[in-house]
Amino acid sequence: MRIVISEFISLDGVVQAPGGPQEDTDGGFAHGGWSHAFFDPEVVGGAFDAAVAEADALLFGRRTWQAMAGAWPGRAGDPFADRMNALPKYVVSRTLGEDDLTWNNTTLVPGGEPVARLRELRACEGRGLLVMGSPTLARTLLSEGLVDELRLIVMPVLLGGGKTLFPDDGALRAFELVSTERAATGAQVCVYRTAAPGS
Repeated sequence: MRIVISEFISLDGVVQAPGGPQEDTDGGFAHGGWSHAFFDPEVVGGAFDAAVAEADALLFGRRTWQAMAGAWPGRAGDPFADRMNALPKYVVSRTLGEDDLTWNNTTLVPGGEPVARLRELRACEGRGLLVMGSPTLARTLLSEGLVDELRLIVMPVLLGGGKTLFPDDGALRAFELVSTERAATGAQVCVYRTAAPGS
């Protein structure tokens, strides 16, 4: 399976708490919900529909999984929600136990040594293993060279600080821009795939 990361991201590279004020206040982050003003149902919503439609499984960090598990099971009857609820889900966590996995079709990936298990998942037959949110997990996947595609929904806003997606280890990682689509709100959906350095 190809590992695909889909993220709302600001112009200054912040991915923290795009969905709401209390989503993630770590570090005193005070701009939660910043993506809403630029959301466009056709282009931005369509990008998420396409990503989920092309996924064979979902992969989350603990915080994002808990937020999703609290939101999606109660939305049965909506095609997108039905797809989210039906897909196999994996959550990487040091603190969750099997009894905490209340969202159907969820498998725990213990957080102590997750990279080996994630390599195994990537080696399985299938289309996409989709990561939404989960910036700490996403950074780890990028650091380990396990990301095949980035789907970045770039919002026209500067947030001045917050959690970022990208590793800061000094390594060069090349990507090829394969498509871009602009919403009337100024948001852009940019799809990148891994490429050889210098290509």
